[in-house]
Amino acid sequence: MTATARPNTDTDAGASGATAEAAPRGLREFYENPAVPVASGDARSLRQAGMLAAALGPAAARPAVVLDVGCGDGTAAATAAPLLAGHRVVGVDWSQDALRRARTRLTDVVRAELGTGALPFKSGAADAVLFSEVIEHLVDPDSALDELRRVLRPGGHLMLSTPNLAAWYNRALLLAGVQPVFSEVSLRAIHGRPGSEVVGHLRLYTARALREFVAASGFEVVRVAGAPFHGVPRPLRPLDRLACAAPSLSSILLLHARKT
Repeated sequence: MTATARPNTDTDAGASGATAEAAPRGLREFYENPAVPVASGDARSLRQAGMLAAALGPAAARPAVVLDVGCGDGTAAATAAPLLAGHRVVGVDWSQDALRRARTRLTDVVRAELGTGALPFKSGAADAVLFSEVIEHLVDPDSALDELRRVLRPGGHLMLSTPNLAAWYNRALLLAGVQPVFSEVSLRAIHGRPGSEVVGHLRLYTARALREFVAASGFEVVRVAGAPFHGVPRPLRPLDRLACAAPSLSSILLLHARKT
């Protein structure tokens, strides 16, 4: 990532890549802390993997190279593996602790920082990039997308997921004067919103903002879909699943884009 990257949180599935040298010391230590969660529920991983599998097609036709940038502990990639059978998935992360756990789930694992020209892959080397719950942890998301675009081949696929600032319940919370879920004002504790787990979210996107940002970075946005959030209280989960039909209201945003 750039400047920070250890994902996972109430939603994340993997991230941790960061431009360590650019990260403030306290933030760098925060993301390397094994107590910071790096795994999320399966619903988002399965939906995202399904979108990627449909975009890539059968591996028999042409096995693809998929970089899972910010792979965390590898849980998301392992969940997606049955849908991506035959394709080569390479886990990439900066956190040594996360990679130690990822090696138990992934065959190919690379330690790297995500900054301009920082990923150890040639330009155009990848057919697809999974970027799951990483972008909300970055100080410099612009440079991160520039680097992801570099390593993708022309027409290559970007599968990005991130929490939705405008999720249906966040709209209600804001009307009530409550800090939105997924947002954080401190690395030490949660203040002013539901929940108790600090995961290091620095940026949040609405569906519209995410579309515009990715398009401005040189990608063609193919589709934005929604996914549920496993942290929603059980009685409200049916509503959360229904909200996925309208991505702008869903808990998690899933974006598929192609390199132009």
